[in-house]
Amino acid sequence: MVAVCDQVVCIKINGRGDFNLSLDLRKLIDELRQRGYCRFVFELRDCLMMDSTFLGILSGEGLKSCGASQAQGSALELINPSPRIAEVLENLGVAHLFKITRSPDPLPVNYEPLTSEDKSKVEVTRNCLEAHKTLMDLHPANVSRFKDVAEFLAQDLKRLELAEKK
Repeated sequence: MVAVCDQVVCIKINGRGDFNLSLDLRKLIDELRQRGYCRFVFELRDCLMMDSTFLGILSGEGLKSCGASQAQGSALELINPSPRIAEVLENLGVAHLFKITRSPDPLPVNYEPLTSEDKSKVEVTRNCLEAHKTLMDLHPANVSRFKDVAEFLAQDLKRLELAEKK
């Protein structure tokens, strides 16, 4: 779900933040950045879990935001992550990329559903590979966690790209 309020983009993640949602999320953020939006607030009150691809994409966006000077503080804010999600962010060494806050009340905005586009297997696999490479680049301990996954995804991507050319 997404809402644009003044110069802030509010994104609410319901249920699972996973590889299927991560590509749409990245495209949304890229498009809104091109339109001049630079502050993103993620409402995670109803987010049950995030997979490594989603976390990698979110971390990559957090890294991009850290490079921009923000007079209003961190450009990416995570509101109400569950204790499990907050722990995973810490363990992956990416929590510093976000402003993490707690709020007893939901954000007072009117969200609209994020439209999902059809995705090719090549796009999804490339996105998953980039997300895992980002996590490995951001924190050395993540290399041992995701090296095998990244190798599998790289091989799968090559196979899919070859099949697509035929």
